[in-house]
Amino acid sequence: MNSTQTSMPHAASSSKNSAMHSRSLNKSDVKVLSLASLGGALEYYDFIIFIFFASVFSGQFFPADLSPFWKTLNTYGAFAIAYFMRPIGGVIMAHFGDLVGRKRMFTLSIVLMALPTLCIGFLPTFEHIGYAAPILLLLMRMLQGIAIGGEIPGAWVFVSEHVPAKRIGLANGMVTSGLTLGILLGSLMALLINSTFSKSDIAEYAWRIPFIVGGLLGFVTVYLRRYLHETPVFKEMQERKALNQGLPIAAVIKDHKPAILISVLATWLLTAGIVVIILFAPELMKSDIFNVPAKVALTMQSFTIVALALGCITTGQLCDKFGVGKTFIVMCSALAISSSVFYHSIGHVDYPTLTVMYAITGFFVGIVGGVPYIMVHAFPAKIRFSGLSFSYNLSYAIFGGLTPLFLGIVNKINPLSASYYVVFLSIMGVFCGIYLLKDSAKK
Repeated sequence: MNSTQTSMPHAASSSKNSAMHSRSLNKSDVKVLSLASLGGALEYYDFIIFIFFASVFSGQFFPADLSPFWKTLNTYGAFAIAYFMRPIGGVIMAHFGDLVGRKRMFTLSIVLMALPTLCIGFLPTFEHIGYAAPILLLLMRMLQGIAIGGEIPGAWVFVSEHVPAKRIGLANGMVTSGLTLGILLGSLMALLINSTFSKSDIAEYAWRIPFIVGGLLGFVTVYLRRYLHETPVFKEMQERKALNQGLPIAAVIKDHKPAILISVLATWLLTAGIVVIILFAPELMKSDIFNVPAKVALTMQSFTIVALALGCITTGQLCDKFGVGKTFIVMCSALAISSSVFYHSIGHVDYPTLTVMYAITGFFVGIVGGVPYIMVHAFPAKIRFSGLSFSYNLSYAIFGGLTPLFLGIVNKINPLSASYYVVFLSIMGVFCGIYLLKDSAKK
């Protein structure tokens, strides 16, 4: 993995450049972070709102005579297919992002997300068009996967190349915090729909509302991103004619294998925090095993996402101040302990106490805010977008896409399987932190 000094193009010996790298965020930086975070939140809302209405899709888009098991499997398969499409979208958009500019791809990803989200809101169900319904649903999810594959890596690269080098942790923590708030928007929307409409009304038509709203808000974000400018790093590479020649992804795979490995492992940890703890813990609590009321579980989730957002920003600041290695060691150790206590307390403590435990765990899931810090510094600027996008999306496609299916099976054997999975990956995160600490000391 390349060091910060070699991977960030503005690292220079002059006092002027040193001051520039360590300065505080200015108005221009705040504008970039605000628009990037807002767009990321709305796009991630569009991507994950599907999971909040998975049971509705199971009943509306598949044959009525299917067993509950196959309906559930098909629905989560539709959820997973978007993850498998992420590497394709990520590689394509990152390729052009490294060659023609970050901003263009950053805006395109929003368009590609808003269109299929809006279309899902108007899709006919199985009752009306038969097997064409699940096929169209899968197609829309595939387009969403392509879009999100470019959006998240693009956001991390975009803000990292705008802000001072000594504020990259904070910037990425804030953007990642914005992405997690997209989950909160989804949770609040699901809570609003479940509180306002009856189950029959939700199944008949109300499930469409979140998708229509999300699609329309996506186009608002496209308009707002008009006010963003290309990153100074990319413009400088253009001026120096230092852009990568040929296929950026080929250079990534050929010359940066250690960077790919550490990025894949860090993203695997990220999937455990977001997919397992934030998205699927409420589903576990609502299951027949624990019977937590849906409204209670969604309320718990909302508090936890707020704690997660704060944790992301805190992690970013810690990375800037103490280094990413020390931050990972401390935060991952805390995540292993807090998540184990939380999962083993489900069904054994009252709901207010469980809410606090879940929120504390969510705060330490904020270690995900340090993941982009690792990846941004792992790849040189001319192939940064491609390297980050390839590693992140490859890992997310495998672990983010298959984990729900895997846990859905093993949870029937042991409902605490999710806890053991998170603890295992938290320990892996500690070892990643030790490696990063040693690597930093060498350089």
